[in-house]
Order: sequence, then C-alpha cells, then structure tokens
Amino acid sequence: MFDLARDGHTDVLAAHIDAGVPANLTNDKGDTLLILAAYHGHAETVAALLARGADHARVNDRGQTALAAATFHRSADAVTALLDAGADPEQGSQSALATAMFFELPEMLELLRREEGPS
Repeated sequence: MFDLARDGHTDVLAAHIDAGVPANLTNDKGDTLLILAAYHGHAETVAALLARGADHARVNDRGQTALAAATFHRSADAVTALLDAGADPEQGSQSALATAMFFELPEMLELLRREEGPS
C-alpha cells in the first residue's frame, strides 16, 4: 500500500481503500498514505485519499503533516488539495509554514498564506 502511495498509483490504491484498507494506514515511522503521496507530489493520489476520508491533520513521528511534506517538495497541486480540504499550515512541530520559511520557498509561502488575506 505504501509503495502505491509513494508511486502515485491512484486507481489501484483507491480500489484497495474502497475494498476496506484503512485510508489512514500508517507505517512504522508514522507516515500515512496521504503523507507519502504528498511527499512524492502525487496530487491526484492526495485528492483520492482525502475523498476517502484520509485525515490531513495526522502527523508522523517527526511531527510532519502531509501539507508540510507537499510544501517541502514544492507540489503546488498537492498543497492546494490539502488546503482546500482544510489542512492547517501551522500544524505540526515541523509545520508547512515553518518548512517554507526554513527552506526559503517563497512560492510555497504565498500559496500557504493565500487565505490569510492582505497583510
């Protein structure tokens, strides 16, 4: 299952979840299928997991969320899908906002701050 998420095999992964695999399945590092799909920039897989109840608020053992993972890898489409699902850019001990600031990712900062309105 985890390789399907990492590799973006959306249809196969979705079929397994539809057949009963938990959408929030977690590996030994606390990474969910959603975190792995987001980390590898598979926006379609992220959207499919969210549609099947994957929890965007789950953090892995390092305090990272799917949103932070997508931010780190500059996956604008995955970031947008997660934000649209209600993901919090400030959640986690290594939040998406902190990640964007630390790694100097201005395009990600702008995307993460889109709903804050004018400064």
